[in-house]
Amino acid sequence: MRCHALVFLAVAPALLAQVPALRLPEASPRAQVSQKVGLTDMEVTYNRPAVKGRKVWGGLVPYGQVWRAGANENTVVAFSTPVTVGGTTLPAGRYGLHMVPAATEWTVIFSAQSHGWGSYSYDAKEDLARLKVVPMPAEPTERLAYTFDDPSEKGVTLTLRWEQLRVPIPLEVDTRQVVVVSLREQLKGLHQFFAESWSGAAGWCLANSVNLEEARTWADRSLALRETFAGLRVKAALLEKTGDAKGAEVLRARALAVATEAEVNQQGYVLLGQNKMDEALVLFQKNVKDHPDSWNVYDSLAEALAQKGDKVQAAANYRKALERVKQEDQRTRIRGELDKLK
Repeated sequence: MRCHALVFLAVAPALLAQVPALRLPEASPRAQVSQKVGLTDMEVTYNRPAVKGRKVWGGLVPYGQVWRAGANENTVVAFSTPVTVGGTTLPAGRYGLHMVPAATEWTVIFSAQSHGWGSYSYDAKEDLARLKVVPMPAEPTERLAYTFDDPSEKGVTLTLRWEQLRVPIPLEVDTRQVVVVSLREQLKGLHQFFAESWSGAAGWCLANSVNLEEARTWADRSLALRETFAGLRVKAALLEKTGDAKGAEVLRARALAVATEAEVNQQGYVLLGQNKMDEALVLFQKNVKDHPDSWNVYDSLAEALAQKGDKVQAAANYRKALERVKQEDQRTRIRGELDKLK
């Protein structure tokens, strides 16, 4: 018995060294919050301390000292594309977020060091961006939280909220340039083999008035693969934008020659949305002529005529649609439209 006890005592230190850690709740639990701005993914990873009745600002978090902007490890902000902070553009990547609180104005710091413990190893030489922000009164928040507020295509406000304070940090994104870079990369992959991909990329640039010179080459690549309604329309619009109205008209005529019923119908509604009523009617009337057995072409023409105020012709075309349509839900809807025209 004594021999066994001696053996156990001999191996006990080794066994104890291998005892696994128990999983227990953290005093400041880990959290993540994310937001997409255009094509840019943003994420904040942090730990959430609680107030617990303590004086936070100027107490638990001293004024004038670099703070980890959370608890435990330093808070980390990650961007999938370049983001501008306080006039400084940061490349895509992960950044340590630190702050220097004060009574009236805070300093927010984005550091190249993203895996420190707290701010104990913080080094100002690793700062990549600094900006001044003004803290504002806010509703009570027991546990520190980050939120992404008021997102738009141009940016978002990252806000720290704790105790009765919120600290806004504006983040700006050049979404149009981000999309252009993304389109270039996408067109190097499988998309390069499809006319629709090239015309879609050119069309996005056209709609957003960006990268138009390259958009024209993309439109040409689309047409070289296959002449489609969308590709011809995009190329026509790009020609018109450079003053070539005659060339644009020729391409629009070619587009109509290859268009499907659905494509003509869709373009008609686009023109309606742009308040180009007469141009929309021309397309809807063409569809009626080319597809006389389709109930939908009469329905669309009737809708446009009703918007123009021509109730008689609108009702006549709704009745033609009603004669051809089989779906009961559509028949009910069209009868409702006819009732409105009485």
